[in-house]
Amino acid sequence: MALQCGIVGLPNVGKSTLFNCLSNAKAQAANFPFCTIEPNVGVITVPDERLTKLAELVHPGRIVPTTVEIVDIAGLVKGASKGEGLGNKFLANIRETDAIIHVLRCFDDENVTHVDGNVDPVRDKEIIDTELQLKDLETVESRMQKVQKQAQTGGDKQAKQIYDVLVRYHEALLQGKSARTVLFESKDEQKIAKELFLLTSKPVLYVCNVDEASAVNGNQYVEQVREAIKEENAELLVVAAKTESDIAELDTYEDRQMFLEEIGLEESGVNRLIKTAYRLLELETFITAGEMEVKAWTYRKGWKAPQCAGVIHTDFEKGFIRAEVIKYEDYIQYGSEAAVKEAGKMGVEGKEYIVQDGDIMHFRFNV
Repeated sequence: MALQCGIVGLPNVGKSTLFNCLSNAKAQAANFPFCTIEPNVGVITVPDERLTKLAELVHPGRIVPTTVEIVDIAGLVKGASKGEGLGNKFLANIRETDAIIHVLRCFDDENVTHVDGNVDPVRDKEIIDTELQLKDLETVESRMQKVQKQAQTGGDKQAKQIYDVLVRYHEALLQGKSARTVLFESKDEQKIAKELFLLTSKPVLYVCNVDEASAVNGNQYVEQVREAIKEENAELLVVAAKTESDIAELDTYEDRQMFLEEIGLEESGVNRLIKTAYRLLELETFITAGEMEVKAWTYRKGWKAPQCAGVIHTDFEKGFIRAEVIKYEDYIQYGSEAAVKEAGKMGVEGKEYIVQDGDIMHFRFNV
């Protein structure tokens, strides 16, 4: 399952530096706007300590983690919704992503120019929010014009539903609120809302880019952002991108861990960011474990066993018979599949079983 997150932000907030930390693909990190014209795409692995622990027991030929695509989208500027800067191209790139990682500058550095002259992360956030909201407003009003007549004649039930969804979005956007703040209860409305592909309906993770001294506890800028987003359905993460860049240059895992401990962090900001982005999209992982490989597979939270079987191969879903399930904790406790079976801890599940994060699965099927 391909997952794509777009990194957005005003120019010179540390966006490309963060991308470089996340990916082996190197974006140009320069002290001027528009140094990233074409979106850079990096494929990165999702950190999962469970795979390593299972591999110590299974001794597989290889370990295969799941992956995420990160797209570094060039810096937006005020007026992007009207095509200012390279606005239209940037907005099109954002539309193609599943989630938005919004980087905000939360550090002072007189050597790094701010596009608006001074550091104010809440203002920066509002500039990009406004540009995305204006583009969504344009989309919503265009759709309203197309379905209004059908909806108001009363004969087309679906057109009425679409129109009602559009009206609610229109009201929110006119108030300067993002589409993600509008919640729909019925599945039909949720489906219509999803198919509109509005920019501000995407899940968002605000990344506060701080200096090294603020990497653990944040600073006053972080608190300003936290207050500004408290009513949004969004997450916040504090990362020192420049420090992460220095850590990424170190040769060994041990050296990187030592660096992290020295500044008071248990885990790198990059790892925390990837895991948070994964969670943001309501994605989870099931695992297959054998002598050939220990492999992580991505699925949507709430999926049933046949759907997850289809992630491996469509034939597994078509001919699904049952799933043999071992809980990760049981596998670690008993040390092998055979010992888990002997202890009566292996579950045999049917088509209605909702797969849980970390389940170790073996699918039986017949095509």
